[in-house]
Amino acid sequence: MPSQDTTGSTPRSPQDRREFFRIQDRIGLEVRRLDDNAPADPDLFTDTPLDALKAEYRRLDQDIKTHLANLAERDRLLTGLITTLNSKLDTLARIIAFEQNPLQPDDWQDVTLSEGGLAFFSHYSAWQAGDRMAVRMTLPPELYQPQGIARVIELDRTTAEGTWVQAAFVELDESSRQQIARHVMRWQIRQKQKQ
Repeated sequence: MPSQDTTGSTPRSPQDRREFFRIQDRIGLEVRRLDDNAPADPDLFTDTPLDALKAEYRRLDQDIKTHLANLAERDRLLTGLITTLNSKLDTLARIIAFEQNPLQPDDWQDVTLSEGGLAFFSHYSAWQAGDRMAVRMTLPPELYQPQGIARVIELDRTTAEGTWVQAAFVELDESSRQQIARHVMRWQIRQKQKQ
C-alpha cells in the first residue's frame, strides 16, 4: 500500500514516504517493557484462565470460514446471511470481553498508528532506542484488540513530563495486522464522511 499522510498536515517529501498509511487516533493502549532475552510469548497479555476457550473459538471461526467458502459456490444469499450472523457474534464476543476487562481512563491515549508501528506519549521516560515492548491496542468502535511486539526506533524527549516514543512492529501476526489495516481504512472513511 503506498504511503500517504492522512492527517491533513503538509504533504510529505518523497524521501519521507512511509510504507503504510498512518492515522492519528485515540485508542486503548497497554504497553509492557520486555527484556532483550525474554522469549516472545504469542499471547503476551493473557491474564485469565480462558486460553482453552479462546483456542476453541479460533478453531470454530476457522471452520466457519472453510464452510462458507464451500457454501458460497452454491448459495450466495445464504452465505451472506451466515457471514453477517458470524460478524454479529464476533462483535458480541468483543463487547462481552471488553466489559469483563474494561480499560481505565489513563489507558486511552492519542497515538499515530499504522500497520508498521505506532507512536505514543509515555510518562515512563527510561525508554531507549532498541528497547522491546509488548503492545496491546483496543481499537474503537469495533473493540478489536491486536497485539504484538514492537521495538523503539526513535524518542523525542521534548517535555519533562515524558517522552514521545516511536516504535516499529517486529512481531505481529496476520490477524492483528488485518485488524489494524481495517481500523485504519474505516478511520479514513469516517474522516471523509465528516468533510
